[in-house]
Amino acid sequence: MNVMNLIRIALRALQRNKLRAFLTMLGIIIGVASVIAMVAIGQGSKKSIQDALSSMGSNMITIRPNSNVTAGARLDATSVQTLTIDDVKALQKQAQYISFISPAVSTRGQAINGALNWPTSMQGVSPQYLDIRKWHVKEGNVFTEADVNTAAKVCLLGQTVVNNIFAPGEDPVGKIIRFNKIPFNVIGVLEAKGENAFGQDQDDVILAPFTTVQKRILATIYFQNIYVSATNENTTKLATAEISDILRRSHRLKPADEDDFAVRTQEELINTFSSTSQLLTILLTAIAGISLVVGGIGIMNIMYVSVTERTREIGLRMSIGARGIDILLQFLIEAILISITGGLIGVALGITASKLVTTFLSWPTLISQSSILLSFLVCGMTGVFFGYYPAQKASRLDPIEALRYE
Repeated sequence: MNVMNLIRIALRALQRNKLRAFLTMLGIIIGVASVIAMVAIGQGSKKSIQDALSSMGSNMITIRPNSNVTAGARLDATSVQTLTIDDVKALQKQAQYISFISPAVSTRGQAINGALNWPTSMQGVSPQYLDIRKWHVKEGNVFTEADVNTAAKVCLLGQTVVNNIFAPGEDPVGKIIRFNKIPFNVIGVLEAKGENAFGQDQDDVILAPFTTVQKRILATIYFQNIYVSATNENTTKLATAEISDILRRSHRLKPADEDDFAVRTQEELINTFSSTSQLLTILLTAIAGISLVVGGIGIMNIMYVSVTERTREIGLRMSIGARGIDILLQFLIEAILISITGGLIGVALGITASKLVTTFLSWPTLISQSSILLSFLVCGMTGVFFGYYPAQKASRLDPIEALRYE
């Protein structure tokens, strides 16, 4: 008996019991739909994180004080004082694999314009900070190195600050605002960047020369961060190693001494977030995969019922020449058809569910072809695995005993 005839027989058997066949498929449908939706959510989150971190500057390197080398209780990295202007000058003079560098200090306070005020943060940076962060000025101009050298009271405003301390349509450029009672001349407005990977509003910020923030607000000579941009993404690792060597010499650390600074790249952050997202995706997919196992058990159960119900039919087919392999293939194909049909419906349901999640919950999703192909592969294997034993039992029936079965 050829395979096409076996498929037609299997289809007729399923059509005779449509509701039972659908209920058997239900476990497969739910399992496949859940797997595709979970993988889509996980992959979407991973890509969203990668894009958000890359938008901050894919070859950006961050240098922070290392809080682990202090004696006694560990301090927050922002409280440790190890980075100075001498480190910045050493990097500018000796480093070959960096293109831009900006020290950074930050503080929080109240931005005031007339009767309007807004709590925000002020970051003291150099003009090169905008090149490192790939940030542009929408209106006005960037402060200059001359402003840094003279600790000028000038600033750039993020869009969120503008929206909260200026009237709609009012031009902020050229206006005087106050931050912690200190007047600043607004010389530019930054382009909107939106939220970062941590959910923080990147536009809720004021940028000013780092010397201004150090001298007029914080009264410190130390930096909380130093931001560096490698010449390109391929030289990021070389730049990281070079920075570590230069800073160790600048801080006069002995070979046995631990670094009193930490160097972090965007690639490290991307890998950290991606691995976390990947682990969560695997966990959710494994939970969803349980439905496939339950669906497979349902297929095995219904195939046992089908073999029992059709014992006389099996005996009749054998008596007119059907071989054991023909009977085995007949029931195995029936199990595979149940599984594959359930898989097709599950794929459609999973894709639809992913799009609904994006539409109504605004969660990023990314439907991958690999997850769809894997779902079909698993469906086929489920049909074979859980359908083989009942089919084998049917193929081993004694024709005479089968014909006598009531």
